[in-house]
Amino acid sequence: MAVAADVTAGVGVSYAQRIVDLAATRPDGVVYRTVRADGTEEPFTWPELERRSRQLAGALAGRGLGQGDLLGLALPNSSQLVLGILAAWRLGAVPVPIRWDLPAWELGRLTAVVNAPITLGRDDVEFIDASAQLDPPALPDATSPHVNGICSSGSTGLPKVILVNRPAVYDPSLIVPIIEQWTVVPRPERILVLGPMYHTNGFATLHRLLEGDELVVLERFNAALAADLIERYRITNFTATPTMLKRIADVPGIDGRDLSSLQWILQGAAPMPASLVHRWSELIGPERIVMAYGMTEGLGLTALRGDEWLTHPGSVGRGVRDTEVRILDPDGRQLGPGEIGEIFLRSSISSGYRYLGEAPRLPTTEDGFQSAGDLGYVDEEGFLYLVDRRVDVIITGGANVYPAEVEAALVDHPGIADVVVIGLRDEEWGRRVHAVVEPADHARPPAVEDVIAFAKQRLAPYKVPKTVEFVDAIPRSAATKVNRRALVEERGG
Repeated sequence: MAVAADVTAGVGVSYAQRIVDLAATRPDGVVYRTVRADGTEEPFTWPELERRSRQLAGALAGRGLGQGDLLGLALPNSSQLVLGILAAWRLGAVPVPIRWDLPAWELGRLTAVVNAPITLGRDDVEFIDASAQLDPPALPDATSPHVNGICSSGSTGLPKVILVNRPAVYDPSLIVPIIEQWTVVPRPERILVLGPMYHTNGFATLHRLLEGDELVVLERFNAALAADLIERYRITNFTATPTMLKRIADVPGIDGRDLSSLQWILQGAAPMPASLVHRWSELIGPERIVMAYGMTEGLGLTALRGDEWLTHPGSVGRGVRDTEVRILDPDGRQLGPGEIGEIFLRSSISSGYRYLGEAPRLPTTEDGFQSAGDLGYVDEEGFLYLVDRRVDVIITGGANVYPAEVEAALVDHPGIADVVVIGLRDEEWGRRVHAVVEPADHARPPAVEDVIAFAKQRLAPYKVPKTVEFVDAIPRSAATKVNRRALVEERGG
């Protein structure tokens, strides 16, 4: 593939103007397509994206959305979501994708923190589609003060919105594929989007779209369909969690499929199991696998390639993109190689962030290193190893689950006297959500199925315990605290 002539043109223009420029310089060829769960597709050229985003921007302006306003987007992966994001940039507004499939009370709590003047949800799909009948208005150039927001949670599970402290101004130096730390890849890339675009990894592909790359977006992850699309569209890159990678690797006949178009893949969200690194090394070669560690706040980034991982198994890499790594003890003293402490990162190219909501800012040293609370150590060569990702947080299938939130949902069950939620090692999910329950009536404990059904009524599906066990009593201290790590170790880790 040749590099598109317009890929690096227009440095310093607004995202709004970049959309206009791409429509003018790339009039032909599909650059974005949504692939629905049933396999049907909705393709767009750049002129179509420009026209539809302008029409929707006009409709939103008619509702009062203007420069600097937040636009909430509680929509699944779809053309409507992407058009909403592009329309926000056309107006100089700030797109904030919101996890759309939360229970009503949790979604309400999150949208209240976003507090956007307009939030488009599933009930607004007809409004978005109807804007296609409007005359495309003339729009003045406008720049969003924050390129986007991302909804996340603090260590207590409190909802928060992370606003990126960077205006929506096109700068290709900030969108360089991470694989180019090691080798240059042909451009434009054809990127398969497997995960939800309300997540920072999924949303980041839209910056790549504005760079000139092409996107194939799955409405919902499906391993067999993903394998088909890699072959059909000669996909060059995708980002995936370990759970996704395992499911793709388990697709019947995957060893005989043509995966040769893949220039590289990026794995994040949770440490990569050794067996999965070796499996994907067999499928595409270790030099095409990149594993990374970072945070939505953009504190910095570590990464390594698969061939480096083979000589440093278990590592999440060394600092890239001008990232420095420090390991500090509770008193702020810097620790040496092999000593476990809290991981702090600093990067001169980080644009910074600010929060909406009540979540406290992350701990920061006087010289600008910041931490998300993860524990780890570095070796003599500076490779970073994670020991624990935020105390007590369960990472299951790449998603963060906060035990206190699950416990609060379960403790209201009339058959439960006490409950502690932990994460146990699981081949498919990395960690599975496991509930340790003290029944109200030891002679008649609730059925496991009943506990899980109760949780499903109150929690998002990924937070629901996959396994439940009953004990005579939860081992709490006099201060009512429980040692979760001990519970995990007693159950095999």
